[in-house]
Amino acid sequence: MDNCMLVSKPALHLVGISYSGPYSTIPDEAIRLQGEFQARKHELNDSVISNAIYSPYYGNEAFATYWACCAVRRQEQAPKGMVQFTIPERTYALVSCTNKRIGEGYEQIFSWMREHSLIKEEKAVAIEIYYVDEHLEEEQVELLIPVVQHDRTGSQ
Repeated sequence: MDNCMLVSKPALHLVGISYSGPYSTIPDEAIRLQGEFQARKHELNDSVISNAIYSPYYGNEAFATYWACCAVRRQEQAPKGMVQFTIPERTYALVSCTNKRIGEGYEQIFSWMREHSLIKEEKAVAIEIYYVDEHLEEEQVELLIPVVQHDRTGSQ
């Protein structure tokens, strides 16, 4: 698990589209959503900071909301049908994997978090970052899980 680590990320300004539904639909809907967003990404013009696709997500026991976004410079207005929002600066547990091995990546990061007494920050969004390369079938992905660090006394 030497590809797991703690990272601090600055605030992220994102613009994108989302899907909300039962957890069981998320894998297929995530792929569809990312394709739809890629087809519309040109509408963001020169405000895009990176070619990576940021997919923040959040859920509860019944459903999840999943996004396909780009990191952007702040805009006055997002394109029609897109939403602009900011994820605050945060500390994450991070693992690198590929789009073909995301399940293994999640198993690895949650095991590493347990070993290091890290607890998922339930009120914060987790993020999948896809480093898109149209020439590769297997793309690099970073999984970021927001964490709460506890000291040895158990306080935050």
